[in-house]
Amino acid sequence: MDAAPLVEGVFASDRRALARAITVVENGLVGAEALVDTLYPRTGRAWRLGLTGPPGAGKSTLTDRLIGAFRAAGQRVGVVAVDPSSPFTGGALLGDRVRMDDRTADPGVFIRSLAARGALGGLAEAAEAACDVLDAAGFDVILIETVGVGQGELDVAEAADTVLVVLVPESGDAVQAMKAGLMEIAHVFAVNKADHPEANLVVGALRQMLHLRPAAADGWGVPVVKTSALQGEGIEALVEALEKHHAHLAASWDATREARLRRRVRRLAAAALHRTFWTPARRAALDDALATLDPAERAPYRLAAQLQGR
Repeated sequence: MDAAPLVEGVFASDRRALARAITVVENGLVGAEALVDTLYPRTGRAWRLGLTGPPGAGKSTLTDRLIGAFRAAGQRVGVVAVDPSSPFTGGALLGDRVRMDDRTADPGVFIRSLAARGALGGLAEAAEAACDVLDAAGFDVILIETVGVGQGELDVAEAADTVLVVLVPESGDAVQAMKAGLMEIAHVFAVNKADHPEANLVVGALRQMLHLRPAAADGWGVPVVKTSALQGEGIEALVEALEKHHAHLAASWDATREARLRRRVRRLAAAALHRTFWTPARRAALDDALATLDPAERAPYRLAAQLQGR
């Protein structure tokens, strides 16, 4: 693949180039790694805002409202929406162009759905690389909407500068948030469906739990905002809370990006080591050991050490 024209197209924010570049990194095509490395020096300016929470919380409708608010402020918005995967093709089932048809004609908005493909944490492996493409293209805000798989949503914290956790006053969401670890990754909570009779109870429960937990190391106090994405209520207050966190990050922006890069390199290195370690010979050696050893002689740590040559 001749990456030069594609890179120039991304820098020029050409929509066809953006679509093709994201396809390359999503599918790990030849040249994907070189493409990301070429684009990466031009990244680091966009604000990456992750939206996570349980299925049915209204994340997609809220995403659409946030797009409208940021566009009204003159900002260019990219959206990376991680959707459930087709068990047959591996493709995304719920393409966000269906849910946000009225946004696709806006030249200041670019929406791309990625297939989760079983990725833990509801975040596709290629989502961060897709954000790099949009960042290099000059988008001001990149919204990362996760598939909504409940307790596995924590990976979004590693890809976003600001994490918005969306809950609804149903099914004990406040308690589930505490169990799922969402209390630790949230920078802002939105309690959606504000007209629900139990909305105020959920807001109160969240605020009480946040008050009881240790103060954040960076001094940020997590706000809880009531919204109704369907009715468009509370969106202005939510955007204000998100922008405050963005401003809060300003003093540590470089350090935040460096920490994310460090985590990312560790993940990539670990994945590469995993791929190269499990050669056909090592798989065969493990199968042979399990087939020939007496059950009384099997020892997991010893077998693992033998496979590593220790």
